[in-house]
Amino acid sequence: MHVGLSVIFQNPGEAKPDHQVYAEDLILARQAEPLGFDSIWSVEHHFTDYTMCPSVFQFLTYMAGCTQKIQLGSMVAVLPWHDPLRVAEQVAMLDVISGGRTILGMGRGTGRVEFDGFRVAMPEARARFAEAADMVLTGLEQGWCEYHGEYVQQPRVDLRPRPHRSFQGRTYAAAVSTESAEIMAKMGVGILIVPQKPWHVVQAELAQYRATFKAATGRTAPAPYCAGWVFVDHSADRAQDMARRYIGAYWQSVIDHYEFNKDHLKNTPGYEFHGEMYDRLKAPGGMEKMTNFYVDLQVWGTPQQVLDKVQIIREKTYADGFMAVCSYGGMPHEEAKRNLQQFAEDVLPQLKQLPPLEPPEQEFDEDQATLSQSV
Repeated sequence: MHVGLSVIFQNPGEAKPDHQVYAEDLILARQAEPLGFDSIWSVEHHFTDYTMCPSVFQFLTYMAGCTQKIQLGSMVAVLPWHDPLRVAEQVAMLDVISGGRTILGMGRGTGRVEFDGFRVAMPEARARFAEAADMVLTGLEQGWCEYHGEYVQQPRVDLRPRPHRSFQGRTYAAAVSTESAEIMAKMGVGILIVPQKPWHVVQAELAQYRATFKAATGRTAPAPYCAGWVFVDHSADRAQDMARRYIGAYWQSVIDHYEFNKDHLKNTPGYEFHGEMYDRLKAPGGMEKMTNFYVDLQVWGTPQQVLDKVQIIREKTYADGFMAVCSYGGMPHEEAKRNLQQFAEDVLPQLKQLPPLEPPEQEFDEDQATLSQSV
């Protein structure tokens, strides 16, 4: 199993200077290769303390210079906020600098504060993402970009430096809705799972994605990658207490950044699933129920419990990659270092020995394809 480390540069409540957060998380990031991780990741966000990585490719270029062989993943680059030509250039350059170590992860974004800041209308996000992704992926394969769509108008230009090698098999997209997953399948792109739904819903959606992928490309869909917020400790009781504290705090930062406690997403085309969060949070006991649900989706416990939980995720999703987030929610730096090192020593070696799992050949019945989007 492929195992990566993701650092996210959170600073909830501005408890520290931002530069201190960067210094501490970069210490963790630089440990990824010597500790035996297969990849290092971060995620693009803007304007708040939720995740302070406005240029994921800049971070990954730094990590390329700090490492020799570890892969470099964007989890994710949000295409509607960018000129897709610049994204294609940045990805090609990173791949050349790193000797072909880039894993391209893409997404369409959900934060209103970010869309407003970049002056992009949220109802256009899905269509903008589809056009931008099509141009970027095609351009990286052929070495030049040209596109004539509703939102993307690009005359032909060469990508220089030319891409190091094909990106087939190393391109993923975060997909929350079934519609987004269908777009990814038709493009031949893998799925990056960020746990936030019941696993039975994720299973059904992945089955539909695999069927659509096969029909559109004639190929078997790649195994998904899955992220997870990790807390590991030899004491099961302490692991549970710390998971409730810090993963719970992370979930609160999700609500704050995406404004799930406001109802604007309910009436924003393309964000119907996210809009349902408002109703659940506002229901009696909703915040407590949602927090407990989110914490319980994540990966925490003793080393054996953590290993078992990742294996459950793998068996439910057929994922062949797990990206651990080990510092989040205002966790003290020394605790984050201990958490990372214990995961690397007690869990990582066993995960890397796990062989791929093959999904069944026939698993999606279109007549039974009405999926619950509820959490």
